[in-house]
Amino acid sequence: MGYAALLLDPTLRGVILATTIGLMLLEYGIGHLAHRETHDWRESMASFGVALGQNILRAVEAGLLAVPFAFLYEHRLLDFAQTSPLALVGLFLGSEFLYYWQHRASHRIRWMWATHAVHHSTTRLNLTAAIRLGWTGNISGNFLFFLPLALIGFHPLAIVAMLGINLLYQFFIHSGFAPRLGVLEWVLNTPSHHRVHHACNEPCLDKNYGGILIVFDRLFGTFAERPSDQPLRFGLVGRTPSFNPVRIALGEWVAMLGDAWRARGAGAKLRALFGPPGAR
Repeated sequence: MGYAALLLDPTLRGVILATTIGLMLLEYGIGHLAHRETHDWRESMASFGVALGQNILRAVEAGLLAVPFAFLYEHRLLDFAQTSPLALVGLFLGSEFLYYWQHRASHRIRWMWATHAVHHSTTRLNLTAAIRLGWTGNISGNFLFFLPLALIGFHPLAIVAMLGINLLYQFFIHSGFAPRLGVLEWVLNTPSHHRVHHACNEPCLDKNYGGILIVFDRLFGTFAERPSDQPLRFGLVGRTPSFNPVRIALGEWVAMLGDAWRARGAGAKLRALFGPPGAR
C-alpha cells in the first residue's frame, strides 16, 4: 500500500504545514490591506493552542483507534483492488456520505456537540478557525461512523487518507475572501456554503453539513443559502468567547455534565447528555 508512505512522509507533512501557515499569513495580510477585521489575534493564538493539543492527542490515540478498523478489515465482506478507479470513487462517495451523517449528528446530539462546539467557537471565520478542532472526538464516537467502510473492505489506511483529503479541502473553505464558484456551488461545499454553516444566525443553524460535496445536504433537506436580509454572525449561541485553549476544548463538556448532574430523573439526565444542544 502507498497510503502509509503518504501519511508518514515527513517532507510532505512539512510542506503542508508550511503552506498552511503561509496561506494564513497571506489571508491576514489581505485583510489588513483591505481594512477588514478578519482576525482577532487572541482568538487566532487560542486556535493554535487548541490545534497543538488536538494533534498531540491524535498521535497518542492513533494506535488504539486502529484496533476496531483493523479488526473489521480482517473480517471484511469484500476483496477488491484498493486503487482501482471504481474502488476510489466508492471510497470517496462512501466517506462523504458517512461524513455528512457524522457531522449532522455532531450538531444534533449533545454528547457529540461537546467536541464539535470547539470548531464553532470562533467569532471570526478565517483560516485559523479551520485548525480549531476538538480534543475529544473519539470519546464522542466520531470514528464509529466510518467503521462500515472497513467492514465493506476498504483498507484502514485508505480510509484515513480519504478523510485526510476531506479535512484538507475543508481548510480552504474557511476563508472569508473566497468568491462564489458559479455552477460548482451546486455540487461542492464552497466557502459561501461553509460561511452559512458556521454562522449562528437562526436561518443558518444546523445547515450545510457536507465535507467536499454539498449534494447530500440538498438531498436530505439541510441546505441553506446565505440570508439576504442580515449580516452573518459567528460563535456559539449563549456562550461567552474564551481565549483559553483548555477552556475552549473542554468547556462544553463541563456545561453538559453540569446540566446532567442538575437534571432531575433519568429521562432528563439522558436528554442533557444525548438530546439536541440546548435541550433540558
